[in-house]
Formats: sequence, structure tokens, C-alpha cells
Amino acid sequence: MSGVLYLVVCAAGPAPGVVTLVRDAVGRGWDVCTIATPAAEGGGFVDVAAVEGASGRVVRHRYRRADEAVAVAPMTVNTLTKWADGHADTYALGVLTEALGLRLPIAALPFWNAAQAAHPAVDRAVATLRSCGVQVLYGEPHFVPHLPGTGGTRIPAHPWHLVLDALAGHATEG
Repeated sequence: MSGVLYLVVCAAGPAPGVVTLVRDAVGRGWDVCTIATPAAEGGGFVDVAAVEGASGRVVRHRYRRADEAVAVAPMTVNTLTKWADGHADTYALGVLTEALGLRLPIAALPFWNAAQAAHPAVDRAVATLRSCGVQVLYGEPHFVPHLPGTGGTRIPAHPWHLVLDALAGHATEG
């Protein structure tokens, strides 16, 4: 794999043939994420179905789609508290703060120990995110913090399914 290639396609004469570039990039090991300008997508310059078929990914032409949801798993105390305070100093936090502002369905599955959970910022941050509509899966019957030094024994049984269960009502057919 060569890596991820973000391909931005503009509404110019050759744009209808961009699927050739996508196929070649995929053939060379790139994971192609195509972003079409609104004019390229809406003006018929890009054969969206062909590009999506060649790349295996949705062609984007706006920031977020109405049928999107966000999962944060596993979520650390650091991410929790920074997100609740509105920090966007990493790409991940930028996505989370934007998703919150766009009111996308969001479920967050924590992983931290009881000593970290005792810090007053944790409950405050959980309350802030919940008040914004985030499903923070913290406390019974979801994630319960472990004793310091015992987290490794809990990793194999981490309840990953909870985050998907929380978002199940937001899934759309398409």
C-alpha cells in the first residue's frame, strides 16, 4: 500500500476521465479518497458511480452528509476533556468538534482507569458532551473504569458492540 491519496477534482474539461486516474492509483496501491468541487459533482463533470466503484469510497463534495454518524472508541480522558472544552488541535478533535456542531449522531466508548475517573474534569466533561447530545457510554451498564494497572486484562473483553448499538437507530439505508 502506498498510502492514502486525497484526490481533489475540479470542474475542468478532463474531469469526466478522472476515473482513469483513480483506477491507476488504486492499481499502484493507493487508497483513493475523491473530493469533487461542488461544480464538478453537480455539473456532471464526474461520473460519481464510476469513481466510487473504482475507489471503493464515496465521492465527497461537501463536508458531511446527513446520513453520517461518528464513533469514538476507545476514548481516553485526554480526548474527552479536550473535546468537551472545544479543542481542535488534532485532526481527530477537529472532526469531533465539527460533528458536535453539525449535530451528527455521536457515540463515545471510553477506556480509562478509576484513578483517572476520579478527576473532577471527567464528570464535568461527560456532562458537557451529554448535554450536547453525545451518547457517552460511561457508567453502568456500559463502560466502568478499571483499577489502575489492570486495564490490560480488560482489553480482550472491551465492549466494542456498545458503540454500534448506540448508533443503530441512526443508520440509514442507501
